[in-house]
Amino acid sequence: MSFLDNSGDVILDAVLTDLGRMRLAKGDGSFRPTKFALSDDEINYEDYDLTQPSATRDTQILMTPILEAATNNSVSMLYKLLSINRQDLLYLPVVKVNDSEQPYCTNVGYGFAPGSIVYVVTVDSGSTIEFVETSGGASVEGVLAGKTGTNGKWIRLDQGIDSTEISPEIPIDGTLVETQYQVQLDARFGSIMSAKSNVAAPVPSYVDDDYIANYFFTVADTNYVEVNTNIESGSNEVISGPRGTKLMLRVKASLDLATNDYLFTTLGTTDSWTGKSGVASNVYVIDTFIRVIGVTTGYSIDIPIKFVRIQ
Repeated sequence: MSFLDNSGDVILDAVLTDLGRMRLAKGDGSFRPTKFALSDDEINYEDYDLTQPSATRDTQILMTPILEAATNNSVSMLYKLLSINRQDLLYLPVVKVNDSEQPYCTNVGYGFAPGSIVYVVTVDSGSTIEFVETSGGASVEGVLAGKTGTNGKWIRLDQGIDSTEISPEIPIDGTLVETQYQVQLDARFGSIMSAKSNVAAPVPSYVDDDYIANYFFTVADTNYVEVNTNIESGSNEVISGPRGTKLMLRVKASLDLATNDYLFTTLGTTDSWTGKSGVASNVYVIDTFIRVIGVTTGYSIDIPIKFVRIQ
């Protein structure tokens, strides 16, 4: 990783896709960029110094080193800029994991300390039997049965204005409601499923050159997205103010993870977990994440995931 020194002249650093380089090389005018995006991944807005004169308050921000353009979209432009024409908005909506209704996994037997922020996906029958339930038959919080992806726990995300200054009884402005979500997951590890049982797996809209599968769900996809009509405070709600929609999904593990060790030994780690049997098991673990992006508002959130299989 390197960066561009931004203390002097403005520098533009761009990386073209394979298609872009091909069209540029033709030299026939077919290279015409039609879309672009801006992000502020490197910027720390706490560097805006209100103690300085107005002309120099942003000096530190303007001198922030800028990372070189990267070709891997999974690590670049994570925080894209959003243009909103309205000037009467005091609050903007967010998307939050509802860890009140569907908590993260904090099972100390799985090597997690209390307060851990991660969901576990078991990839085959053996790991599902051992880690999805306790010896008493109770479900372990934050563990998704990933062999089929159609049962057990799920992940819920809530959207809305997370402020106690506005009552949840007040309807959220229609322009701030997230009506479509983009969900990204490494296709080598798994696929997205509905939180409702017996719903066929969706086909990704596309899988990019980094193996990232992209799914799009709208409010018309009631198996995944619902309008949040709950106006009560508390009651497993994590959005303090007006609420928009909620996204609910499960994860199905890929056949590669369920049947062979290659991806685990190449990209993962090993650990020792104690589950339902009370006996420590040597396990393979792959750490990754699901990225959820609000298409309407541009808000994005990463959800840590651990795929696990007994060795």
